[in-house]
Amino acid sequence: MAGKTISEKIISAHAGVDVAAGEIAIVSVDGCMATDATAPLAIQAFKEMGGQRLWDPARVSWILDHATPPPNERISNLHRLMREFHAAVGGHFYEVGEGICHQLMVEDARVKPGEIFLGADSHTPTYGALNAFAIGVGSTDLAAVLLTGKTWLKVPDTIRIELAGRLPAGLAAKDLVLFLVGQLGISGATYLAIEYTGAAIAPLTLASRMTIANMAAEMGAKAGLVDPSGLELPYAWQAVLPDAGARYIAMHRFDVSQLRPQVAVPHSPDNVHDIDEVVGQRIDQGFIGSCTNARLEDLHMAARVLKGKRIDPRVRLIVAPASRRIFNAALRDGTVEILSAAGATFITSGCGPCVGTHQGVPGDDEVIISSSNRNFRGRMGNPRASIYLGSPAVVAASALRGAITDPATVLDEGDTWDLL
Repeated sequence: MAGKTISEKIISAHAGVDVAAGEIAIVSVDGCMATDATAPLAIQAFKEMGGQRLWDPARVSWILDHATPPPNERISNLHRLMREFHAAVGGHFYEVGEGICHQLMVEDARVKPGEIFLGADSHTPTYGALNAFAIGVGSTDLAAVLLTGKTWLKVPDTIRIELAGRLPAGLAAKDLVLFLVGQLGISGATYLAIEYTGAAIAPLTLASRMTIANMAAEMGAKAGLVDPSGLELPYAWQAVLPDAGARYIAMHRFDVSQLRPQVAVPHSPDNVHDIDEVVGQRIDQGFIGSCTNARLEDLHMAARVLKGKRIDPRVRLIVAPASRRIFNAALRDGTVEILSAAGATFITSGCGPCVGTHQGVPGDDEVIISSSNRNFRGRMGNPRASIYLGSPAVVAASALRGAITDPATVLDEGDTWDLL
């Protein structure tokens, strides 16, 4: 009998029967969440299904993060709808400014290793950094989970990606995952699970692993599970590992020891180039934020680049920490002061301009360098703008020079670094 992948093991445990890739399974769900972008439709569907109470309020979270504070009365009323529904049925509620859904679920241990977690958001695979099977679903599917605590799915086939070597000094997990998106393409893992493993993974922090798992979505993946070797968590847990004889639909091996900083150019996340090919491209705005790269180590990267310096006067640099806790930590350790003194503008902890609702929508023909995950035309709210994607260090260096810049070229003389 063939061995099992991580996804097959977790799904089998939650289905109560042994299942393999390609089979349909009905599984119990350990937790779920919805945001102000998806909860209103889920609430409507829940009511249309005759729902009156949640299957387990302790396993449900509601987050106001996509348009916070609300930019108009329509969004304000959607937020009010969510508050009123929460008051009626329960669950964990995260108010304006608490942070981005995926950061909050990890901070508060709403999702743990070996669990199945559903989110009404496409970047729910982020929790694969925790060795969990986490998938994004639509609002109607979420409504059914709210009622029953169960969902159905087809067990995905799995791609195994081995990342050999160690990232060079100055590079970050964002460079690594952009490289992978460029290699596999935006449909290269459609409805597949990805297992990331290898020597380059072992030393990564949880924050860096979240960056890698997060952008499994940009390859079309159902889930992205990072090898838990070396992972440290503040609670007892047991790793779910693949069997030695696990069957993979494809296996890739990449040596990242010579990787250069990576940049995705307009208008697709898989249009990825070494930074050397785009150095000098002027920019109008930089953004450090999103569920991909707005954690404390990301802000530290930017501060390392900008300490004692000022950004180009023609450039706006917007920073949206992934959570209030992260902002407060950055405030305590001096990171906020460094970035503010350099000319950065801090906005509410949340999705910010990533989704294009407000707080940084670019103008016509403007060029953005962002630490977020998508650069499709119109992604940040204006289809006539151009978006480049890079690590927080690349964003900070580019804001400093007013053009896309290799961060290694702006360090003070004699300064060396290793961001990981």
